[in-house]
Amino acid sequence: MTPLLEIIVYFTMLTFVTVLLGALLRNREWTAEGRAIGLGNRDNLSEPTPLGGRAERTARNAMEASIFFVPLALVAHAAGLDAEVLLGAQIAFWARVAYVPIYIAGIKVVRSLVWMVGVVGYILMVIELL
Repeated sequence: MTPLLEIIVYFTMLTFVTVLLGALLRNREWTAEGRAIGLGNRDNLSEPTPLGGRAERTARNAMEASIFFVPLALVAHAAGLDAEVLLGAQIAFWARVAYVPIYIAGIKVVRSLVWMVGVVGYILMVIELL
């Protein structure tokens, strides 16, 4: 497996963990009520705590980021451009790794700056593909 394909796997794993963390914190699944919510059909959800809301939004954002990242990386691999897009992919991936705890912690300005670093990674990938 190429390093680019490995990053796709890691990106996907990070997205999955972020979604799980989002549900865990949003529903407070360490409580009896939270477990009931997690095991139920999620009708009539109460308002999330600020932390739970940020975790839920982080999970949605992770899925959105995957929609940008995975196709770019797969197209690059199919075109034989793994090495050319690798730096952009690494930047995008490590920005996501940093973004998740920063967003959940509620660090406003830094969160946006880290998100922009990830966008720079996508842009570098696109430049190599065009």
